[in-house]
Amino acid sequence: MKIKPKWQKLISEEQSKPYFSQLSNDITQQRANGEVIFPSNNDVFNAFCYQDLQNTKVVVLGQDPYHGENQAHGLAFSVQQGMKVPPSLVNIYKELSNEFDAFNTPNHGCLIEWAQQGVLLLNTVLTVKKAQAHSHAKLGWEIFTDAIIEKINQENSGCVFILWGAHAQKKGKNINNKKHLVLNGPHPSPLSAYRGFFGCKHFSKANEWLLSQDKVAINWHLSQNN
Repeated sequence: MKIKPKWQKLISEEQSKPYFSQLSNDITQQRANGEVIFPSNNDVFNAFCYQDLQNTKVVVLGQDPYHGENQAHGLAFSVQQGMKVPPSLVNIYKELSNEFDAFNTPNHGCLIEWAQQGVLLLNTVLTVKKAQAHSHAKLGWEIFTDAIIEKINQENSGCVFILWGAHAQKKGKNINNKKHLVLNGPHPSPLSAYRGFFGCKHFSKANEWLLSQDKVAINWHLSQNN
């Protein structure tokens, strides 16, 4: 999969900056020291391979990648085919079942079908050490994803930002809510989902807004694996 052109231009601009050189050097050194880093190099920018900036309809903001073997593949909340569905995604599926009577809970956790429709599944930090959550926080990825969010804020014609949890909401504080729809709520983690994530109706609210903007709604239903 190739990164879409406008995203590639922005990523290249960020890669030319000193903070990104330091970030890359740190990760390269960790790998050289024998650390296992997720996702694989080929999947770090996977979120930018499905739809370009102008076709991004919804941004779902996560924190950092899953840190278990064969889970992360560059899309927030999504896991590779064949992997057990993680607890936060189980709760996302529960909310979808509550919102849409016809939602059929899939037997997998791969969200590529959402990405193909213009849902940017963006983690605020794009890499992690094996079995060490948040291990690459403060490494520099936050600067990079701030640039992504600001680019969407400035140049996209209007999209939905779904911000679950205090961390995501903090990242979204400068989004123009006259131009974009910003949906804030608790994180779907089992630790916080019962504080208001269940019943938030963010998926149907996102679609209502997209339709009001004369855009095609997202089909949140996912195919079953055979």
